[in-house]
Amino acid sequence: MEALKQELKEKIIDVLNLEDIAIEEIQDNDPLFGDGLGLDSIDALELIVLLDKEYGIKLADPKQGKEIFESVATMAQFIADNRTK
Repeated sequence: MEALKQELKEKIIDVLNLEDIAIEEIQDNDPLFGDGLGLDSIDALELIVLLDKEYGIKLADPKQGKEIFESVATMAQFIADNRTK
């Protein structure tokens, strides 16, 4: 699970072009939206595409994203439970 969290942090920085943020600055339980990384709705769409392309996960209900993208830890758990790739 730790390797998956590390991989996710790298992919989030890469996919969202967060060049001014280092992997070490992202804590597993930090919020991704709002006070945490400060991501927005466009970033959420990018994360949905990331889940599909990298892990074979399609979100049937976009409202799920709020729970899934709460933090790196919640994303990693969702991927571990649902990945097809």
